[in-house]
Order: sequence, then structure tokens, then C-alpha cells
Amino acid sequence: MEMGGGHRGVLRLRLLPLLLLLLDLGFRNGGRCAAQKLPEQEVEALKGIARKLNKTDWDFSVDPCIGSGTWVNSTGFIVSNVTCDCSFQNHTNCHIISLQLMRLNLSGVLPEEVVNLTYLRYLDLSRNFIQGPIPASWASLQVFNLSLQGNRISGTLPKELASMPMLKSLQLEANQFEGPIPPELGNIISLERFFISANNITGELPSTFSRLTNMTDFRIDGNNISGRIPSFIKNWQRLNRIDMQGTLMSGPIPLEIALLRNLTELRVTDLSGPSMNFPPLQNAQYLTEVVLRNCSIHGKLPAYLGQMQYLKVLDLSFNKFSGQIPAEFGGMVALQFLYLTDNMLTGDLPAWMLKNKASNKVNMDVSYNDFTGNPPTECQQANVNMVSSFSVMNASSLRPCLRKNLPCMGKPQYSSLFINCGGRSVVIDGNAYEDDSSQIGTSTFVLSDDKRWAYSSTGDFVGNENADYIARNTSRLALAHPELYTEARLSPLSLKYYGLCMENGEYLVNLHFAEIMFTDDHTYSSNGKRVFEVLIQGAKVLKDFNIEDVAGGVNRAISMNFTTNITTNTLEIHFYWGGKGTTAIPYRGVYGPLISAISVTQVHRNHHGISTGVFITIIAASCLVIVLLLVAFYIKVFQKKNRKGTGRRLFYRGRNTNASELQARAQYFFSLKEIESATKHFDPESKIGEGGFGPVYKVKTIEFKILFWSHGEKIMALF
Repeated sequence: MEMGGGHRGVLRLRLLPLLLLLLDLGFRNGGRCAAQKLPEQEVEALKGIARKLNKTDWDFSVDPCIGSGTWVNSTGFIVSNVTCDCSFQNHTNCHIISLQLMRLNLSGVLPEEVVNLTYLRYLDLSRNFIQGPIPASWASLQVFNLSLQGNRISGTLPKELASMPMLKSLQLEANQFEGPIPPELGNIISLERFFISANNITGELPSTFSRLTNMTDFRIDGNNISGRIPSFIKNWQRLNRIDMQGTLMSGPIPLEIALLRNLTELRVTDLSGPSMNFPPLQNAQYLTEVVLRNCSIHGKLPAYLGQMQYLKVLDLSFNKFSGQIPAEFGGMVALQFLYLTDNMLTGDLPAWMLKNKASNKVNMDVSYNDFTGNPPTECQQANVNMVSSFSVMNASSLRPCLRKNLPCMGKPQYSSLFINCGGRSVVIDGNAYEDDSSQIGTSTFVLSDDKRWAYSSTGDFVGNENADYIARNTSRLALAHPELYTEARLSPLSLKYYGLCMENGEYLVNLHFAEIMFTDDHTYSSNGKRVFEVLIQGAKVLKDFNIEDVAGGVNRAISMNFTTNITTNTLEIHFYWGGKGTTAIPYRGVYGPLISAISVTQVHRNHHGISTGVFITIIAASCLVIVLLLVAFYIKVFQKKNRKGTGRRLFYRGRNTNASELQARAQYFFSLKEIESATKHFDPESKIGEGGFGPVYKVKTIEFKILFWSHGEKIMALF
């Protein structure tokens, strides 16, 4: 018995540390004993928060730190968690350290009661329907993380946020903030992450941001921030990611970027200003994504990029690069997306690129360049898009789709075009809209079965590489002809539609849109904003186009009509994303152009291939010539009538002449001597009668009816 009791004592001693550990873990994760209690101040703060945000499911009959029930709920994307730390005062007291209310579609305003949660370190109210400004009283919050992205919070960025000395992450993306960035925010020395993309921020980046030496992630996409990219970014030595897409900033990218050795993601697009060289990125050996699109970068492609072993995405499209594609690019072992579209690259198309197989899932787009050698047999080979990439237009060995402007090799025969973008074929008002349901779009050229039209699509969706390139509406659309709007084609970067072998002339282009990916209710899915541009025949016809704004809401059809001239038998309609609008509502990867249908009909035909402008010029010139001829004829007839019936006085002072010259000079005036010579000194035998003004004489060789009388030294004559 004693031995048994000794064993039980040893067992109790061995289990005691484990029991203490379990109790401690239970306390920290919400486990409570009867003696523990959340301070009443924090309970009342939660009640105030619930009222302001219209959150009605919290059960205050139980302790909020219980760690279960309505106080902890993470189902799918929905998160509603109140997290407590119950280690205070020897595990006898609890405080709320984290409040996560994400994707709950909460409405109302930001509650001031949050400041009464004095131990709060993490506050995440992202993706709801919260409105109004950030309360100035929040300046006293001791949070590490403040996330309010994906709401409808408005007003200016409060300078009071600078009073948060412990703030490391400030996420305000996809809201309605406006005005400049307060320079006081440069005093948050602890700040590591700064997200303000997809707002209405203006002005330049404050110089005080040079103090933010702990910055690791900086995103300002889609704002109207202006000025040059500041050189003080050299102070951000810890920086991993820069997103500066779709701003009003100008280049060049400062050379000081060479000092940012820890960069992994760099996205700078649509810079204004003069041409610039490629920025020095040799030292950033850990780069995984480089997007420098539409930045007016010229010169040759840097060969050292091919030696970056982690580089997965390289987008240098819509620039002015020239020369050949470096052979080193064939050694990018991690490469998944390469976009070199719309540059001035020359030379041979690399053999390693043509050997690419669809199975390796490497997508490359080299369309719209000036290659001269090693042409492929197809415009789309595996995952490589090469449409309109060769400068030689008349070479018989080149496919038409490889040549500039996709010329028509036969007789132009089409005068209309109807496409149900993203959808199946359908007949509307007697017009057959063709099927356009191809799923691919990353680096793609698709030619229709009847070869009347084609599309070229470029780009991948950031944050969602598996996103679909066709949007689908699952609800019932209360629209005329909903079959045109149930599906729509999407693009994360560039989408071009072509009408092929079309008769030259003037056309009416109808672009049909309906926003079917956002909602019009009080949910966070209604907070999205799609913004893009449209060009027809190279001319921009829509800038910063927002379907929802123009149509007056979502799921509403809008048709934008334009007239254009086709002079080379090819129509080009270009949809382009310039980095603006939201990119993460209702989830990551929802942005870029959306088109529901295209209809094109001929207004006037140009005969024999003459362009509309030339045709109009010819008609105008012809009309002018006709008018001038009519005026000349009228003047001649009028003068003749005057000479015959009005007794117009004609005078001539000239040299001696004879009658043989009178026929060629009937319109001239004659002197008395000339008339005497012609009438043989008024020989009576030459007289043929009497006129209203005197005798009429017959002249030698040519008959003239001459009415004359003496008037000084001159003879008045009428012929």
C-alpha cells in the first residue's frame, strides 16, 4: 500500500507541469475560471461597438473571452473573433487584445468606443460597409495593426494617426479617402506597411516619409498622387514591395533604387514624363515580380535580368525597348509570365521561346514588335502570343496575323461584325452575335472559326493567378437581351479585338457593357470600382471609364457608340487597364477591362479602297471646280448680254491691226483708225442698214454689227 501510494505521488508530480501548461494555454486562448472577469469598461465598449456597427449576434449573457460561441467564428472567409489575453494579474484578469470583424457586411460608422479597449493591439474591420471618417479620438489607440480596407470610409487621412507610436501596419486600401497625405504620418517611425491604394488621394508624397526607415511594404496604386518618384526611397533599406501603378507620378525612376537590395516585388506603371533608361536593379537578387509597364523606358533589355533565379513575373510591355531579346532570358528558371508586348524589339525571335510547351505553363507575350527573323508558322504557339510582331509586311512567308495591322490577304468582304464577348452565339434583332467563350487569356491570340475577327489578350491577375478571364452573372438580369450580358470577357492588362478583311469606310462601333461582378446592396461586394480605358483605331475614346458610374448602377446595360474610319481593311478595338480602381473587391484579382458585346455596322462605304478622308477631299474639290466653272460661265454670259443689250462702253487703245485679227480679238476695244480701216473709211457700199444708234456697216472678212458715233477721240462700239 505504501508503495502504491508512493507511485501515485510520483505520478501527481509528473502531471503537475502538464496541467499548469494546459491551464496557461487555456487562459491565453479564452479559457476562464470563475475568478477571472473581463473589465466592465471593455464589456461596455463591445456593446457600443455592436451598436455602431449594427452587429446583433454577440451574446453578452456569456463572457466575451470564453473563446467560443458568437465570440469566435471563422467560417470560410468570414471572421468574427474577439481574442483575449487572460495572463494579467497572475491569470485573474483578461483584456481584449485583438478584434477581427472581417467580411461580415457590417454597416454603420467607425465606433469611438474602440478607444476604451486599452489593451487592443490588432483591429481588423476590413471588407464591410462601414462609412464616415476615422474618429480623431482613435489617435490614442495602441494598436500594432489597423486594417480598414474595402469599406466606404471617407474624409481626409487624419493627421492624428501619427500619434499611434506602436503602429506597424496601416491598411486603408479601397475606401473613399481624399486630399493629400498628412506629412505628420512621417513621424510614425515604427510603420512597416502602408496601403492606401484605390482611394482619391492627391498631392505629392511627403518628404517626411524619408524617416520611415522600417518600411517593408508600400502600396499607393490608383491614386491621383503626383510629382516625381522621390529619391528618399533609398532610406527604405528594408523595403520588400513597391506598388505605384496608375498614379499621376512622373519618371524617371530614381537611381537610388539600386540601394534597395531586399526588394522582391516592384510594380510601377503608367509614368508620365520623358523617356528614361531601365532602372538599376542588379543588386535586388531576390526579385520575384518586376512590372515596369508603360513607363517610356527605352534602350536594350538588361541581360542581367535573365540571371535572376527567383524572377517569376517580368512585365515590360508598352515601352520603347529596342534591339534583340537577350539570350540570357532563356535561363530564367523560375519564370512563369513574360510580357514584352508593344515595344520596338528587333532581330530574330529566340529559338528557346518557340520551343516553349503548354505543359510547362510558362506564358510569354511578344506581340506588337518589329522582329525580322526566325518567324514562326503560327501566331499562337503553345503559351506564346506573337500576333503582329514582325515588321516585314510583304514577305510571302509570313502569316497575315504576324504582320503589322493584320492585313487582309484576300478581297475585303465584310461590312459588319457582332461578337458576344465571353458568351455563346446568340441572335439579337436579326443579328447573329458570334461565340466568344474561349477560357484562355494570359498570353493569347484567338482567331474566330470564320476568320472574320480575332482577339489578343495579355496579362495575369495579381494575387489570383488562377482567375477566370470570363465573368459570369449567376443572378437574373432584368435587362433587355440579358443573354448579351450574362457573361463578359475580362482582361487584367490589355485586350484587343480585331475586325478582319472589312471593307474600308465609315463605321458605327457599339460597345456593350454591364457591371456584373459587383453588387448594389449594403455589402462589401458593392465597394468595388472598375476603371479602364478604350481605344479605337489607336485613338482614345474612353478615359478612366467606370461602367457602374455611367450606367447608373450595377447589372444595368449601357451602350457606348463611336464612329470610326477603316482605311486598311482592319478594325482594332483596344481595352487597357492603367492601374486604377480596386483590385481586391470582392476578392483579390477583380479588376481590369470588362466587355459584354461588340457590334459594328457600316455607315458609308469607300469605293475602290479609297479612305473616307480622301473620298471626302475629292468630292469637296470636285464641287469647288464645278462652282468655279459655273461662276466663269455666268460671268461670260453676263458680259455677252451686256455687250448685246445694254450699250456697254468698250474702249481700246492699241496698235494698228487689220481685219484678219478681229475674229481673235472680238472682245477687245477698237480705235477710230481700226474701225475706219475695217469699214473702208465708212464706204457707203459697206453700209447694210440702220440701227438704234446709227448706221451698221459690213467689215472686211468678218461681219461685225457696229454702232458708233463720235465721242471725242473715241468710238463707242457694241458688237
